[in-house]
Amino acid sequence: MKNDAREAELPGRWQSLLFMVKTNLLKFFRSVWEIGDRPMMHVASGNGSDRAVVGEARALLWSQSSSAEFSLTAGKVENLRVAAKPLHGLEIPAGEVFSFWRQLGRTTRRKGYRVGRELREGCLIPNRGGGLCQLSGLLYQAALQAGLEIVERHGHSHIIPGSLGEQNLDATVFWNYVDLRFRAEFSWRLEVELTATDLVVRIKGDEKENAPSLTQAVVRKPVTGDCLTCQETGCFRHPSATSSHAPSQGHSAFLLDTRWPEFDRWCGGHSREGDRWFVPLDGQRFDKMNYAWSIPELAKVRRSTASTVWRSIQQRKLPSQGAVRQKKLLSADCRLAKSYVKRLSPECRHVVVSQNLLPYLWKMGALGGRTFDVLIERWPMEELQRRLDQAAVRHPESPTLQDFRVDESFMKLENEALARAARLVTPHRALAEFFGERSWLLDWEMPESKPRVGAVGEYFFLPCSPLGRKGIYDLRNLSRKLLVLGKAREGIEVGKFEQGTMADLATAYAVVLPAWVEHQPRFALKALSMGIPVFATADCGLPEHPCLQILKRDEFCELACIFPEPMSS
Repeated sequence: MKNDAREAELPGRWQSLLFMVKTNLLKFFRSVWEIGDRPMMHVASGNGSDRAVVGEARALLWSQSSSAEFSLTAGKVENLRVAAKPLHGLEIPAGEVFSFWRQLGRTTRRKGYRVGRELREGCLIPNRGGGLCQLSGLLYQAALQAGLEIVERHGHSHIIPGSLGEQNLDATVFWNYVDLRFRAEFSWRLEVELTATDLVVRIKGDEKENAPSLTQAVVRKPVTGDCLTCQETGCFRHPSATSSHAPSQGHSAFLLDTRWPEFDRWCGGHSREGDRWFVPLDGQRFDKMNYAWSIPELAKVRRSTASTVWRSIQQRKLPSQGAVRQKKLLSADCRLAKSYVKRLSPECRHVVVSQNLLPYLWKMGALGGRTFDVLIERWPMEELQRRLDQAAVRHPESPTLQDFRVDESFMKLENEALARAARLVTPHRALAEFFGERSWLLDWEMPESKPRVGAVGEYFFLPCSPLGRKGIYDLRNLSRKLLVLGKAREGIEVGKFEQGTMADLATAYAVVLPAWVEHQPRFALKALSMGIPVFATADCGLPEHPCLQILKRDEFCELACIFPEPMSS
């Protein structure tokens, strides 16, 4: 039986209406008071890693374990993701005031803010933008540690047992009249990020002697008074009155692009009921097998058909090679990533992402507060460009080895995201070796092929276009005829080669692949499955096989000497 005194403390509708009227009046008065005297808006800079950290504070994101509380905790974490973006990288000049609300603005649905947990009148209630007090509290702690002057700070009016309010380290905010403001005599930089487990706030600037030391705050026990677990169902705020309330413990999301059979098998084996699969379109319906992912029956599917069809139309108009093509492809990846993020649920706790989407998801902050795995399809851009530069030094006559380079900001985003990933999944042996212990090496999907029969020709077969990155310049001294499969050309004569077809593979003397860059060696795998000798560089990432011989680059011109006579089948 409920205690009468406890029932008397429950907030009523009239009490909440009075609270709303008071807050609106306070907002109005503060807006009028600050006309012409508001703190300035500060801008972000991408370059600040060389400055010293003078203040840092962090706190757990997912502090609640109860499934009943998960929906609001997920909303809180999503609000922190949204708020971190306009704050991260801000550069504040010496003597200028930083204002929490001036930088963030109002927490509206249009900006992406969700319903989260907010402390109000002693209760943790659902409210749009709820949970930002965790961010403001860490900002306050980092500012104290950095020796900044606190211009405005408000503690919570109700102190919850076990909270930071008991240690006087909290800072509540309420749009727009309860703000958090500070400044410093030196210029400083603000960084806000979400790791898989923590919200982290850093202040960087000139190191100050005798700066106050702030020990790490410790929360002694879980916060009480949560709307979802307080059992006070008589309160009008309690979610039991909301038919749509459905607590969840979270799910995984698979943000996918082009299908590889190895990734298809791995993702299917790691998916569970209720997971979300984001795919470009229905590959079976549109007869696009490169998008025909095998989605489990109990998973929920999200497709970006319109943007994918538009990408396909644009690709048909692009040249087969060159900088224009690469720029357009990167822009299409960005659009696909944005379409996925718009429908990514706050309750998603883990993400599996195709590598080409990774830099854009990282830049948008969609991976903050989540663990994630990456399906590795290629070298990281920084390493890829290093390899192409190395090839260009050896073959300066190639017009394609240096025709395109991404900017440094793209490489930085990709490297940061890859460093934070949990697992890097790939069937490519060279890529798996490059990433070391964090790589998850898959078996290549070997094509179903019958062993070749009949006579063997005296020609070598290059199962790709004769381009510099595929090693065509290392084959120009071959004495035997060379058949090539692709139609793209370097634009100059580099040796004796003729256009071939897949039918020529069955009678080829051997397959040669001296590639500097080869991410998906499907035709070489087919040759191995048919028992055809394959000579390739280690960069091709092929699996161990009796018919495979790994050669150094200088050894390819000696192939005719190694096998002077046609080999029997």
